Amino acid sequence: MTTLDKPSEPANRLILLGASNLTISLRLTIGEMQRHCGGPSEVLAAVGNGRSYGQSSRFLLRELPGIINSGLWVRLAESEIRPIYAVLTDIGNDILYGHSPAQILQWVAECINRLEACSAQIVLSNLPIRTIESLPEWRYRLFRQIFYSSCQLSKAEVLERAREVYQGLIDLATNRQCVLCEQNPDWMGADGIHYAYSKRNQPYQYFCAQFGEITPSLEKTASCLSYSHSWNKSPQFACQKMLGRERICSQPSGRLSDGTTVSLY
Repeated sequence: MTTLDKPSEPANRLILLGASNLTISLRLTIGEMQRHCGGPSEVLAAVGNGRSYGQSSRFLLRELPGIINSGLWVRLAESEIRPIYAVLTDIGNDILYGHSPAQILQWVAECINRLEACSAQIVLSNLPIRTIESLPEWRYRLFRQIFYSSCQLSKAEVLERAREVYQGLIDLATNRQCVLCEQNPDWMGADGIHYAYSKRNQPYQYFCAQFGEITPSLEKTASCLSYSHSWNKSPQFACQKMLGRERICSQPSGRLSDGTTVSLY
């Protein structure tokens, strides 16, 4: 696939790290970030259903590297300087993959370290601990079998680890230049971790609002664009494995109708 040309003057660079919630709402999230931060943008996203922050993970027939090991960081290190806004979310997957709270927090901290080194403004979402706590045992077992069939952890074990990660993210955010957002139980669907489709705009509106108001230099840009743009070309993963066979795609591979480019790692 031929690499898409970037717009000559992106207003900013948007970094998106997450799993299934962010994957489903990728275009929506980009739009919400641009409402607050301006556009068009250069978007670097490491997302994907079942995505792990630190280890390779599989979803159906597809395998992706851990977010911390993705090509996003090489691209970011080589990029020219411009304002950077980052959203980190969907952190709880790694609990169901059997990773310890300490390891999960170390991966998240490393992502924050790399973003802080680029002077990024960072918004981090915490685990939806209240909906995890209130999930009935039978429903936990059902959704564990559907989404994490290899996991043998009981709900009590998952909840104990989730509470450690939850508090660890609070402690981490206290000592870092990032904003930590709590999850509203009203946003969640039946499984307690995925957003209800009809409400999926609400968490991203809240997360992106933490970046503050549009700066004066971007007001004209923002007033000219609705930031509800459609895909001119949907992005494809830079590197993935299908049935064990590696597939490579040049980046950026996606473009929105306002000229925003999207690189998917």
